[in-house]
Amino acid sequence: MKKNLFFIVMSFLLVSNTALFAQEDEKTAAQAAIETKVKAAEIDSVKHWKFTGMTGLNASQTQFWNWAAGGNNNITGVLYANLTLSYKKNRIAWDSNLDTEIGELYSSDLNPRWRKSNDKLNITSKFGYELAKSWYLSVLGSFKTQYAPGYEYANNDAGDKTLIARWASPSYTDLSIGIDYKPNDIFSVYVSPIAGRLTYCKDSTLRERYGLPERERDGMLYRPAANAALGLIIKGGINYTLVKNLKIITTVSLFTPYTSKEQKFGNFDVDWDFAISYNFLKVLSVSLMTSLKYYDQVMIAGKNWNGEPGAAGYPAQRVQFKEMLGLGIGYSF
Repeated sequence: MKKNLFFIVMSFLLVSNTALFAQEDEKTAAQAAIETKVKAAEIDSVKHWKFTGMTGLNASQTQFWNWAAGGNNNITGVLYANLTLSYKKNRIAWDSNLDTEIGELYSSDLNPRWRKSNDKLNITSKFGYELAKSWYLSVLGSFKTQYAPGYEYANNDAGDKTLIARWASPSYTDLSIGIDYKPNDIFSVYVSPIAGRLTYCKDSTLRERYGLPERERDGMLYRPAANAALGLIIKGGINYTLVKNLKIITTVSLFTPYTSKEQKFGNFDVDWDFAISYNFLKVLSVSLMTSLKYYDQVMIAGKNWNGEPGAAGYPAQRVQFKEMLGLGIGYSF
């Protein structure tokens, strides 16, 4: 009887332990399955994002001793970044870009000695829904301005200078809806027949320079801080990263208003930015950056068409161009 009771108890304990171990195994398997799904979801979420760009610091120094041709001793430093964050999943595509640079120049031969050499802030974001292969219905927004005050210098002993730009003077804000053709991650073209542009100039002394029109109020003429226009915008971009250590980024934007009294339809405002960089020895980079602008309402003093400077400086619409070739510390990704 005691033997039978012993075997019954042992059998019960064995069955209980087996059931407990089975339950623990089921819990462990269920937990592992949940963790696997979570990790898979995290990986799936991350793989739809892509972060590319270039950033760095370029510096140059020039020194002259008894140089017959003349020149100014100077040190120049420029900090720059061109970064793009992209998201693509199913029919949704979202691209955001930051293109910025700021630089200073020091020369003991100039007055004042410290001067701004580079200054740019461009922010763009585009959200699209794929209608057909490579064709998206997109909403695009952008903002362009500069960080610090900019001056024209008289280069005299008194160090006279004239303010020509500062933060949000001017700034350009675009908002539009249109069709975006994006066959791959490198190239895109966007066209919008419904594009709004807000030109803003906080500093009242600079509004005439940047084409803000005169308005009449209570019999008095004044220039408001902002001017809105509806028009056509065309925007193209290339982001090339297929060759190791080589990065090419370029964007061009064209805008023309429909009904502006100050600017005829078909006269395009142009913004074209180009940047190429190559990294070597891991941390060193050589880069070339250019900016070309043409704004129909921005008058720039210069020579007349016969090459004569003139007393008034002959303000007129002119192509603006800037180029920077630099060697420094850089990183591309």
